[in-house]
Amino acid sequence: MSTTLFVTGLTTGLFAGGASCAAVQGGLLAGAVGRRATAWTPEAWERSGLFTPVAAFLGAKLASHTLLGAALGLAGAAVQPGPRTRAVLLVASALLMVLFALDMLGVRAVRRFVPHPPASWGQRVRRSAKSTAVTTPAVLGFLTVLIPCGVTLSVELIAVTTGSPLAGAAVMAGFVLGTGPLFALLGFFLRSAAKLWQGRLTAVTAVIVLGVAVWTLTSGLRLGGWWPSPAPPAAASAPGERAQTVTTANGTQTITVQARTNSYAPASITAAAGVPTRLVVATRGTNGCVRSFVVPDRGVQEVLPVTGDTVIDLGTPKAGVLAFTCGMGMYGGEIRFQQPAAPALQETTR
Repeated sequence: MSTTLFVTGLTTGLFAGGASCAAVQGGLLAGAVGRRATAWTPEAWERSGLFTPVAAFLGAKLASHTLLGAALGLAGAAVQPGPRTRAVLLVASALLMVLFALDMLGVRAVRRFVPHPPASWGQRVRRSAKSTAVTTPAVLGFLTVLIPCGVTLSVELIAVTTGSPLAGAAVMAGFVLGTGPLFALLGFFLRSAAKLWQGRLTAVTAVIVLGVAVWTLTSGLRLGGWWPSPAPPAAASAPGERAQTVTTANGTQTITVQARTNSYAPASITAAAGVPTRLVVATRGTNGCVRSFVVPDRGVQEVLPVTGDTVIDLGTPKAGVLAFTCGMGMYGGEIRFQQPAAPALQETTR
C-alpha cells in the first residue's frame, strides 16, 4: 500500500501540487536564491558544491513533509478510524480541493470558506527569507510545512486516512518529489519569474486540482460503501472462474474472491440470501492497496497476506448489495444477495 500511496502523492504533486505550491511558496525560494546570488562571492558559490540553495530548499522541504506524513499516519493509527470515518476524510479532502480550485478560478463566493494558515506563521517564514546566511534556503524549505497550499492540505488528510506512519510518510514524500521539478526551475529565476508562472498557470492548475478532487471523491464514496463498483466486462474473468466463485457445502455458502495487484475478481458476484455465508479472499503474490480489504457495511478491515486465504464470516446476509473495496477506495466490487426463487406451485385436478 505504501508504494501505491507514494505514486498517488507523486502524481498529485507533479500534475496538481506544483503550481499550487509555487503560488504560495515559490516566492520564498526565488527571493532567497536571488539574495544569495547578490550576497555570495563566486568563490562562495563554488565552495557550496552540491549544497546549492535549490537543493537545500527541496531537501529540507522533503524532510519536513515526510516527517509530517509519518506523524499524521501515526495519529491515524492511534485513533484507528473505521472505514466510514476514513471515507468521510477522503470526501472532505476532495471538497477542500474543490474549494481551492474554485478560488484559483476567481470564484469569490468560496473565498470565505478557503482555509489559510495563521498569518503569523507566514510572516515569520517571510522574515527568515531576508537573511543571506548559507543555511537560509534549507531553513525556509523546512518551514514551508507551516504554510501549505490547498493541495498539500488535501494530501495531508489522505495521510491521516492511511493509519500508518510508513504509508503517511510515503504519500507526503511522493507529493513533495512531484512538486520538485517546478521548484527546481523556479530556483533559477528571480521573484518576477515566479509571479509570471503563477499568473499564467493558475487556471490550468485549478482544472487539474478539480480532476484530482473527482478521483479522491470517487475513492471516498467507494470506501464508504456509498458508490458500489460496477460489474466488470465478462472477459475480465478467467474461464471457469465464476463457476468456482460461489459454492455450498454442509448448508454454508462460500464466496471466493481473488485479490490481484490492481483489482478484485470477480468484481460482481451473485449469491443466495438467507444462507450462512463466509467470504474467502485469496491472494497469490499480491501487493498494493488491494491487500487492505474493507467491507464498509460490516465494519470489516483486514490486511491480507501476500499469499494466502483470508476467511471473513458474513453471517446470514439479507437480500441486497454488499460492497467491498481496498483501504484507499481505489478498487472494489460487490456481492448481490438474492432470495432463491420459490418453487412453482403445481395444480392438481380432482
